[in-house]
Amino acid sequence: MKEIKTIGVLTSGGDAPGMNAAIRAVARGAMCHGMKVMGVRRGYHGLLRGEIEELNSRSVSDILQRGGTFLQTARSKSFATEEGIKKAVEVARIFGIDALVVIGGDGSYKGARALANAGLPTIGIPGTIDNDIGCTEYTIGYDTALNTAMQAIDKIRDTASSHERCSVVEVMGRNAGYIPVNLAVANGAEAVIIPEAPYDLDEIKKTVIEGRNRGKSHYIIVVSEGVGETFELCKNIEEATGIETRATVLGYVQRGGSPTLIDRVTATKMGSYAADLLANGTINRIIAQQNGKIVDIEINEALEMTKNIEPEMLELVKKMSI
Repeated sequence: MKEIKTIGVLTSGGDAPGMNAAIRAVARGAMCHGMKVMGVRRGYHGLLRGEIEELNSRSVSDILQRGGTFLQTARSKSFATEEGIKKAVEVARIFGIDALVVIGGDGSYKGARALANAGLPTIGIPGTIDNDIGCTEYTIGYDTALNTAMQAIDKIRDTASSHERCSVVEVMGRNAGYIPVNLAVANGAEAVIIPEAPYDLDEIKKTVIEGRNRGKSHYIIVVSEGVGETFELCKNIEEATGIETRATVLGYVQRGGSPTLIDRVTATKMGSYAADLLANGTINRIIAQQNGKIVDIEINEALEMTKNIEPEMLELVKKMSI
């Protein structure tokens, strides 16, 4: 393989706090190796359109503390076709890009693998608040999203206590329950409902009633957006318990905000690591955190890996709800 002199970097899929820190680290890490860095705006959509500009140490300054992604992100149906992949590789070559760093989730990685198979070397960095990438213990943006949602639920609890209400709070995570399970523990919820595990609505109602009989004045149920049914759950709980029950959908507020220290440091480590790999001629890898260490995994192997919610966490929610 020829020497990598110019790399591209893009963010794809949903935005996540810490993506800017990762872009900055990729760019400055690559510059330390004497490589030229091109920023691709609006993800794969922008790659197809040639929305590409050179980055320098100044253009990536003052972004470390900002949420979102200054390169922006977008979905692209055209890219998901064979013709789209070929065009993306052609555009990259027109701009002299020898390798591409993709910051995003599993869907973004599949696009990166397609580009790699078509001849454009890639490196993937995990950026998603859902923490649902099988090959890594941690994804950029997860800690910030957890802290944002935790603080919001604390505020909901205040008003729920004042009115003796039950609050059913829907949080993000798509079809993965990592966010709701951890929030249920951190916020002292009576129950958590996630896609990965069956739930017993009668048992949840019983938990609420027993709490009222012990003198509790508030109740929190955390629900994953992958389950849905949030408003129907409220109706069922209120009818069965006689306790006023309100639904709150936290939504996209969980994606925003200045990244926490954990996200800033992790993103910087991963971005710099990606630049080091390319400088050494190592391509078609996914960056991951395993046992607290930053590592790299062959892209096909990484996409086959899975992880599951720890049953102990679900049991912990039950224990703490008494």
